[in-house]
Amino acid sequence: MRARIAALMVAVAGITASMAVPASASTTTSGAGEAACITVVNHPCVWLEKDGGGVVGVAQVSPASPTQPTVVQVEVRTQRAWGSPWVTVASATTVTNGFAKAVTPRVVTEHLRMICAVGGPLLDASQRVTSCTSPF
Repeated sequence: MRARIAALMVAVAGITASMAVPASASTTTSGAGEAACITVVNHPCVWLEKDGGGVVGVAQVSPASPTQPTVVQVEVRTQRAWGSPWVTVASATTVTNGFAKAVTPRVVTEHLRMICAVGGPLLDASQRVTSCTSPF
């Protein structure tokens, strides 16, 4: 009986995991300083890199096709105090065919920070996705 329950739990866990990450997703780790990202087609992967006394926002998008015109825009946003609006202090945009990556200039601030990116097909704005890190 315990073996049947254990087998059922393993099956449920497998089904849940397969539903949580799309079939077109894969985990990637890139060069030094880049975080492990779940790469989903036309969905930006966003992270930060510490650079000296500041941070740099980085985002990348993997297209459905290597010839697809792709856009990615990454922003570093700051918040002066809890409840105040988020303000974009640095941004970068890349438009290219295929894989796209954008890196912001370095930002040095003591305020709360967040990295956000918008990416996806250049010719279909309705298919673009926004991703953000947690505030840090």
